[in-house]
Amino acid sequence: MIKVKDVSFSYQAGTEIIKDITLHFDQRSTAIIGQNGAGKTTFVKLLKGLLKPSSGDIIIGDSSVNETTPATLAKQIGLVFQNPNDQIFKRSVLEEVLFGPLNIGQNPELAKENALNALKMVGLENRLEVNPQDLSLSDKKLLCIASIIAMDTNIIILDEPTIAQDHLGKQKIKEIIQSLKEKQKLVMTIIHDMDFVAENFERTIVFQQGKAILDGSTREVFAESDILAAARVEPPSITQLGYWLGYKQVFLTEKELIETIKTDSKIAL
Repeated sequence: MIKVKDVSFSYQAGTEIIKDITLHFDQRSTAIIGQNGAGKTTFVKLLKGLLKPSSGDIIIGDSSVNETTPATLAKQIGLVFQNPNDQIFKRSVLEEVLFGPLNIGQNPELAKENALNALKMVGLENRLEVNPQDLSLSDKKLLCIASIIAMDTNIIILDEPTIAQDHLGKQKIKEIIQSLKEKQKLVMTIIHDMDFVAENFERTIVFQQGKAILDGSTREVFAESDILAAARVEPPSITQLGYWLGYKQVFLTEKELIETIKTDSKIAL
């Protein structure tokens, strides 16, 4: 769905932020992780067409980012910003979610249907006339997610989706991601919450100093302790607990660890 070919990018000549990256993205849900300053956000802006590569090319579907406007790409790829206040500007929840679908050419009836379905998905269907600025930060984030879902793009990128979310909020976002995956959407995220990555994303890419230094299934990536340490990324809490208990395998969920402990206990008996 996305082909990144030898892409580099510099804000200033001689200082590369993204360095010769080649990656192919299919429909596997994908997390991009790494420390602040690793180049994750810049890379995502390149995918969205908000920035143009200094060299190389990015193909979204059949379109080259170098030859396409962000407005055109908006029909194919949606980005939920890290800070909801950078994205929200309408006077009601419904207007906010309607803006994207209408702006990319959906007819009013379809746009409203998609908007209402998206708001139901995030749990804001009963707050249509509320001013978005009166929402909590966590609900603003959900509103921004709904705004992108309503556009019905094949690719959806979530920048730090769990910010300001409590346990219930994270569960809601987990359900949203699962629903999008079932619809054959490519869901990507840039995120610092490794526990959320472990539970929800099939593929993980580690960025360090503008390079993709590790790419594979999430379990494979979290098994690379030395590379993760060099990139200053800690494995998920459940993975660390498994190591502390003496297990060598990589656990991604509490259920996996509990089932293994139960099996070992039966064997011991």
